[in-house]
Amino acid sequence: MIRWSAPWALLAFLLPVACSSTATSDPDATQEVTPEDPAPDADVSRDVATNDVPERDTPPHDAEDGEADSSPGDELLRPNVQEGRAPNAPDQTPAFVGQTRAPQPAVATAFRREVVASGLGIPWGIAALPDGSLLVTERAGTLRRVTADGSVSAPLGGVPEVVAAGQGGLLDVIIGPDFTNDRSVFLTFSEARAGGTSAPAVARGTLSADATRLEEVSILYRQDPPRASQQHFGSRMAFANDGTLFVTFGDRGGAGEDAQSPFNSIGAVIRIHPDGSIPEDNPFADGERGAPAIWSWGHRNVQSATIGSDGSLWTVEHGPQGGDELNRPEAGANHGWPIITYGVNYGGRPVGQGITAQEGMVQPVYYWDPVIAPSGMATYRGDLFPDWEGDFLIGGLQSRSLVRLTLRDGRVHTEEWLPLDVRVRSVAIAQDGAVLVGTDAGEILAIRPE
Repeated sequence: MIRWSAPWALLAFLLPVACSSTATSDPDATQEVTPEDPAPDADVSRDVATNDVPERDTPPHDAEDGEADSSPGDELLRPNVQEGRAPNAPDQTPAFVGQTRAPQPAVATAFRREVVASGLGIPWGIAALPDGSLLVTERAGTLRRVTADGSVSAPLGGVPEVVAAGQGGLLDVIIGPDFTNDRSVFLTFSEARAGGTSAPAVARGTLSADATRLEEVSILYRQDPPRASQQHFGSRMAFANDGTLFVTFGDRGGAGEDAQSPFNSIGAVIRIHPDGSIPEDNPFADGERGAPAIWSWGHRNVQSATIGSDGSLWTVEHGPQGGDELNRPEAGANHGWPIITYGVNYGGRPVGQGITAQEGMVQPVYYWDPVIAPSGMATYRGDLFPDWEGDFLIGGLQSRSLVRLTLRDGRVHTEEWLPLDVRVRSVAIAQDGAVLVGTDAGEILAIRPE
């Protein structure tokens, strides 16, 4: 167990930032892995790198706003955790005040972390069950159950066959809103398609009474068109309050032009019923102006999704080099990728025309440059951290932290990084209010107050 007091928590973050390097830590790599990729010491092969080498860190610069921020009626806030770090796109400016680099809370969170389970593969998704146990996906293709005492089960049967290559494999897991009655479990995974291609798919099954297998497994939705790429599958899921299911799909890498078409599910968020049918109030339900399942499009690689306290879907997606985005996807909205972005290509070249805004395209609520490399997300609802109620908790692969955002009036008010010194892949909330994070080190950690 590691206990962090407020000053030591800040020091624990600053040390890895100060000592980090732009070089890959994999001595056998010919290219550096992208921030989305797994750590080279993971138990499965690392993800395929992009064609260019990403910067891991950028040199410091003199910040314009180095003092703590405050306003009438507010507590004194500390500068953003990345204050002093140069952005990858220094010539780009936010569209509105507070769109990036929000201040930290006045006081750092004092927390401790406990190892709930270890010895896992990359735990891409975590679903908390009513009995206190967890369903955990291992990206290599296995689904396991972790009991309340930390015991890890043998692989569950009935899981669809996956293509475990690059960033693909067995991805997210979520239980249905009526799980206590129907024991429904939903999975996303990369599925083999014709001609050596693959694409993410959504499956539904029923957890057996003894919790050892999935039964009656069926495919609800398949992303089209498939690709030979092993990147950018997206694949996070979230159930809306009305019982419909949101699923995110990535642009599959490359130039990303297909993400600008609402007639396919490349770089898109879809919305379906739990049986796979299409809600009648979807923006393109009639199929005339877009594919019936499409909710929003123009996304790059959404790997974080949650339903906020306002009842809306909120997502975080990977940007290229810079430009990770927090969005609130709305029905029929075009989020702009790859036409507009607050990032640049790996190596520093502009993406497209290098613009950040265009009429008819939605601005992100917030963005990061440099990136956090998001993976996993939850809205905090619990008793252990009462001040966090409704806050967003986001896994950071590049930041090696749990990123906490507070909102006011639909905008980010503060940003805090809880340093964990490990790539955070998945986030969930336990029944007792502890925050569960799955790491690329093969562990499930519980975050509790100090």
